[in-house]
Amino acid sequence: MTRTSTRRGATRLRLYEAAVTLIAEQGFSSTTVEQIAERAGVAKGTVYYNFASKTELFEGLLRHGVGPLTVSLREAARGSAARGGDTVDALDAMAGAGLDFIIGNPDFTRLLVAEQWRTNRSWHATLVDVRRQLAGVVEEVLQEGVKRGELREDLDVQLIAGAMVGMVVVAALDWQTFHAERPPGEVGIAISQLLRGGLAAGGQVEPHPPADAGGSPHPG
Repeated sequence: MTRTSTRRGATRLRLYEAAVTLIAEQGFSSTTVEQIAERAGVAKGTVYYNFASKTELFEGLLRHGVGPLTVSLREAARGSAARGGDTVDALDAMAGAGLDFIIGNPDFTRLLVAEQWRTNRSWHATLVDVRRQLAGVVEEVLQEGVKRGELREDLDVQLIAGAMVGMVVVAALDWQTFHAERPPGEVGIAISQLLRGGLAAGGQVEPHPPADAGGSPHPG
């Protein structure tokens, strides 16, 4: 990577960080390029040097935000497999990784949830694409689990994957909004109980205990 591309990448990161905060605070339509530039500490022209429009910046922000989450989900599934876990263990680990990401990135999560319902936006195709990438990681694990006989054969993996992503996102936002006084690990335990009681082949499986009283129940 050249020095110029490194600088440009750093500038785009600053613009993404500024944009996600502003858009989460006041919405896309109310956020101006001037405000994004000011929050990022750059000139307005710098924004247009990196992006043709505010819409293009937002589309880049969506991909930038979902990319690391997709990677963390894959790594969680692989880590679970390396520890000898079954498919439900992998889903449990993925839920924990997703929960950690959402708790650490509340502005982006709220923005992503809000935009799910605005199907008339010019960037809807980009939103559909990043959502497909995210749910697709979960679908792969579900499909493999069905093939192995570790999950029920009657699962609609496409709908279950979407439901699982939605469950983790809403559970995390609900905790942040209404139950912030409770340890975040309790959210992970609740999700684990739902996964293990509703998906495991051959009946219910008891959820494993949390690593500690206040932390995540999922191994790092």
